[in-house]
Amino acid sequence: MSHAPAATDTHAAGHGDGHAHSPEHAKHAFLAHHFDTPAQQFDSAKLGMWLFLATEVLFFGALFVGYTVLRSRFPEVFSYASHYLDTVMGGINTCVLILSSLTMALGVYFAQRGRKLALIICLWLTMAGAAGFLVIKYFEYSHKIHAHLVWGPTFYVPPHDEANAAADLAHAPVAPAAAAVLPPAPVAGLPAVDASVIRPAAAGPSGISATASDHSLAGSGDIIPHAMPEAHLADPAMPPNTHLFFAVYYAMTGLHGIHVLVGMVVIGMLIYRAHRGDFGPNYYTPVDLVGLYWHIVDLVWIFLFPLFYLIH
Repeated sequence: MSHAPAATDTHAAGHGDGHAHSPEHAKHAFLAHHFDTPAQQFDSAKLGMWLFLATEVLFFGALFVGYTVLRSRFPEVFSYASHYLDTVMGGINTCVLILSSLTMALGVYFAQRGRKLALIICLWLTMAGAAGFLVIKYFEYSHKIHAHLVWGPTFYVPPHDEANAAADLAHAPVAPAAAAVLPPAPVAGLPAVDASVIRPAAAGPSGISATASDHSLAGSGDIIPHAMPEAHLADPAMPPNTHLFFAVYYAMTGLHGIHVLVGMVVIGMLIYRAHRGDFGPNYYTPVDLVGLYWHIVDLVWIFLFPLFYLIH
């Protein structure tokens, strides 16, 4: 191989390495110096993406195994807690992601045929679908946090109740030395470690009815009115360890949301390069690879939706 200076090419990877490019490199601006042909580069890139997606499947697979173990150990928890999820919003998000997967596939098709405008439109529609998914998920999360449906022990102890309890204790009159201080009675159905710090809810118009909810007839979002954000704490039918459901829910849907956010970043990079005119029949590898990633992200949600929202 000749050692003449490499041809100047702002798009070729590895330019300026001191080695001459072959005729293939001269014809294809995006052919990296360590590949002989565009087909070899495409196959190598696609193999690398499939290997990366295999690690993603293993990553989410471990979470699905954890979900399976917890659901097999606490089936009553998952049956009960799934009623607190909004099936309508989850279904809308499923439709949004499926449509975004379609527009991403069309984007790959138009990139292969050099239709720049159609490619840009499809990429923007995919970006809009991803943004819409995250917006809906934000409203879901904010409602649950407002209703205090969170993970961990704080599921049973709202922070403002802790503050109120501390304030009441500070202003309480000092009890006679002879008076015995008894611990609060445990609430039925809750672990003792959690029940000892739960303040009983008031009954009547200003509080929560003492009547247990019929969860077999409840629809999504019906159990927790916005005016009673901690209704689950006064429900005697709530099984122990209900917070485990929400721990798994936030872990799996939250990590999926992070993958959606990463997808928006890479789709934004594709939009920039598509406007620049980088993609066409001879070079569309990045669009194809991002499309594979986006389909996997959509596929994970298609499993998450029924496992959390439809199990009741």
